[in-house]
Amino acid sequence: MDVTYLNQKYKIEDKIEFMLGRGGLPVAIIKNDFGKVELSFYGAQVLSYQPKGQLEVLWLSERSFFEEGKAIRGGIPVCFPWFGPHISDSQKPMHGFARLKLWEIVETSELIDGSLQIKLKFQDDETTRALWQFSFLAELTVTLRQSLKVQLSCNNTGTEQITYTDALHSYFNVGDIEKIKIFGLKNARYYDGIESKALINQNEDVLRITKEENRRYVDTTSECIIEDPVFCRKIRVGKRGSKTTIVWNPWIETTKKLSDMPEDGYKKMVCIEAANAYADVVTLHPETYFVLETEIAIETIK
Repeated sequence: MDVTYLNQKYKIEDKIEFMLGRGGLPVAIIKNDFGKVELSFYGAQVLSYQPKGQLEVLWLSERSFFEEGKAIRGGIPVCFPWFGPHISDSQKPMHGFARLKLWEIVETSELIDGSLQIKLKFQDDETTRALWQFSFLAELTVTLRQSLKVQLSCNNTGTEQITYTDALHSYFNVGDIEKIKIFGLKNARYYDGIESKALINQNEDVLRITKEENRRYVDTTSECIIEDPVFCRKIRVGKRGSKTTIVWNPWIETTKKLSDMPEDGYKKMVCIEAANAYADVVTLHPETYFVLETEIAIETIK
């Protein structure tokens, strides 16, 4: 991908520019009075979000791979057209193929309120149809304003109905995993892990992470709030187009099995993901589309 061409056609002076990032992968750098974002064309993955006057909001592994064919650990990976392992073929890529492909740019724009917006697209080809036989056009729209809004849309461009699952797999940077509190999930029901078949009700007001967690909450549209006393802030994680919320931290033993994550990495991150999974699948008739959205905002606490 020619970043010189990208800058000639899509650059917004002093606000959106393009360069080769880690591993030689092309990235967009987006900055305005509200903050700064780094967006990778590989996987249409937000790698960094730093509001003005704040620490980094997203966690990115220092050991992450930045090479085609391997997933980037951290930021906001796009899971599509399936979330988690493929339902019938474990040899297919975990979380689908969208995060393993270079996306193309559609447009950049500055909105009337000073927000900046960039849109990338990815559509089916012979490599995707070998894994998933359907025709589609996926688009990722990133809007930087007082919050960060990320929207994943899928348009059914074929002639038959399609069904898929997806997620915006957000990794959040926290001061100390054992000191944070997560609000917004009281009375929500969840599966504990991928293979769990029994739903558990969260009776507590607050979720604290003190061990490995892979909670897959169903039938919830609630905003989640990470209260972080070390970084003196709250991270508000809203969503639309999703009834499934994932909360994940690999803790000690699973982290040791992840080659792209430092052994103490679990101490500084937590995932809260907007997803469509389990019964909450997306079904699209031809020439229809669906949008999954997450919105991240920061509030300082004293």
